[in-house]
This record gives sequence, structure tokens and C-alpha cells, in this order.
Amino acid sequence: MIGDHQFRLQLEICVHCPFCESPSTKVCDSRPGEAGASIRRRRECEDCKKRFTTFERIEKTRRLVVVKRDDTRVPFDSERILRGVQAACGKRPIPEDAKAALVQRIEDELHREFDREIQSGEIGRRVTMALRELDQIAYIRYASEHEQFRNVEDIAEAVDELRQRPPTLPNQEPLFGDD
Repeated sequence: MIGDHQFRLQLEICVHCPFCESPSTKVCDSRPGEAGASIRRRRECEDCKKRFTTFERIEKTRRLVVVKRDDTRVPFDSERILRGVQAACGKRPIPEDAKAALVQRIEDELHREFDREIQSGEIGRRVTMALRELDQIAYIRYASEHEQFRNVEDIAEAVDELRQRPPTLPNQEPLFGDD
């Protein structure tokens, strides 16, 4: 019987120095990295005094399955989203890290909100809304594919909607509570 004693599990991670292979290293600095998805640690070897950086990430073990329009199921692959975003952005002046951050944000949301399966249409809707905030031309390009525009009138309707309701600025809350 354990009784009322409190036990504390202390996990000690032994990181070997990449220069001299010594197990005697200490953490000098630690901070979140990659928008909180990892921890960046600056370490120093106590033997050779050289410094190096390590990253700790939580491995995503849950596998999402995407249910496509024809009811087939495929494993979730964020690279497919990135390819679609890159195609929509074309030669627009959008930095690659902004595209990667958009995809990472969507992937994180999906893993938080869905356990096993997600409809491909939901992924497309989220990418469309994220592109709307990033670049209006990329938004129209992606929306034309995702929403399967049939003619010029469909595109004109999407452009008119953009004009009537411009995208919100980053870190801006809705004024009247609408999305």
C-alpha cells in the first residue's frame, strides 16, 4: 500500500554532445519553437564546452483519414494541402514560410478537432478561408477549384463577395460577433 505519500516521477533525458559524445550536457536556454509545436533547447557540453541546439516535438500518433467526395478513404497528408496552396499562390509575392505556416495551422486544427475521419470538403473549406485572409487572388484560384466554379458568373460572384466583405486583418476580432 502506497499510503498518503506523494511520489514524483523525474524524467532525465540524457543528450550526448554531438562533438565529443559526452553524456554531460546542460540546458542553457529553453523556449517554444514552431508556433508552440516544439521546444527549442540550447545546450552546452560540460566537457568540451561547445554549444548545440536540440528540438523536442510531440509525435502525432493519431492518423486522420480523409473521406473524399466519392466516399473513398485516404490517409491525411499535409503535403497535398501544401501543393494545393502553392498552386493557388502561383507567382504571387507570398513567402514560402507563410504558406507552410498556413498548412501547419490547418493541420494542427484538424488533429485537435477530429479523431479519425474528416471530409475532404471540410479541409478544402478551411484552406479556402485561410487563403482568403492571406491573399485574395490565391483565394479565388483555390476557391474556383474547391467550389467547382462552372462559369465566369461563379467567379464574378466570389469576387463581389470579396469586395463586399473584405478579409479580416490578423489578430482582429469581429466587431459584431459574426464570422
